[in-house]
Amino acid sequence: MLGPYIHTIDPILATIGGLHLWWYGLSYALGFLQIYLFAKRHRRELSLTRSDVYVLALSVGVGVLIGGRVVEVGFDEWGFYRQHPGLVPAYWLGGMATHGLLIGAFAGTWLFAAVYRKPFLELADALVVPGAFLMGVGRIGNFIDGQIVGSVTNVPWAVQFPYSAGFRHPVVLYDGAKNLLLVPYLSRVHRANRLPGATAARFVFWYAFLRIFIDLFRDYPTHRLALGTGQTLNLIMAGLGVVLLIRSRMRRLGLLKPLPARAATDLASRDGPPSLGLRFAFAVLLFFCLTIPSNWTQDVPAHYASRHSGLRHSWLYPKIDTASTPRTAPVLAQ
Repeated sequence: MLGPYIHTIDPILATIGGLHLWWYGLSYALGFLQIYLFAKRHRRELSLTRSDVYVLALSVGVGVLIGGRVVEVGFDEWGFYRQHPGLVPAYWLGGMATHGLLIGAFAGTWLFAAVYRKPFLELADALVVPGAFLMGVGRIGNFIDGQIVGSVTNVPWAVQFPYSAGFRHPVVLYDGAKNLLLVPYLSRVHRANRLPGATAARFVFWYAFLRIFIDLFRDYPTHRLALGTGQTLNLIMAGLGVVLLIRSRMRRLGLLKPLPARAATDLASRDGPPSLGLRFAFAVLLFFCLTIPSNWTQDVPAHYASRHSGLRHSWLYPKIDTASTPRTAPVLAQ
């Protein structure tokens, strides 16, 4: 991308029976697929059967989707959803919060570990590697969607986004590059430091700490504690990362009680092929991701009409007024 760039990318991949499939949603599907493939490659060291791999990928994927939605609805767009509670399940209208994705991934991994009696920290150490990939491609999806913008600038790589005046920092590409660069770093840490929790602690800290500086270039539409909403959560997450790093160091030095050893598992005796139901459920999850258009809620036909011809209102995509909600008003006014 050389010189100031005018963003005109069509956000829709395809349309099937009136249901639109989106580049933004594809980033989730690719991320969940990478989680599955990573867990499949490392399943023996994690003591996972082939069926366990599917269940783990489903647990993380569903956790991410629920967590991202809950935080978006309850924290960022409550003013809108309080008036339209019936639209809370309508993922196909948009609305996903980045920090909620992380919370959901944690919850999904913890639930799997509890039910299948697996060491949570060992699973977390492994999954943060493909998790960083998911967060990286997710930012590329954000860029194609064109919603998250940076501050006005005249740098040579500035972007004129579809819904904001002036050329701006492509801040989501900065954040996406940061997330993708975490992948080789976390992979190296995971190989070199097998202490449970060490890799996950570094992901939590470096993901949030580096994003604090990247988000200095971001134009936030909502604010908490006199900071951008995401910036507030970045600071909280970075603080949590410091605590986790300190605990990891203390465990390495023997200052904390060691974690119990993993119980021996006979994979060969129970490692049959995964059921058709598990395969089908994972395929449905990946397809469902494709229906998510944006990180925040939209009147899809009205909002994207200038970038994709032929969009029409329907029972799936009703006329809704998001312009007066606290989250969107500052962006539309620019």
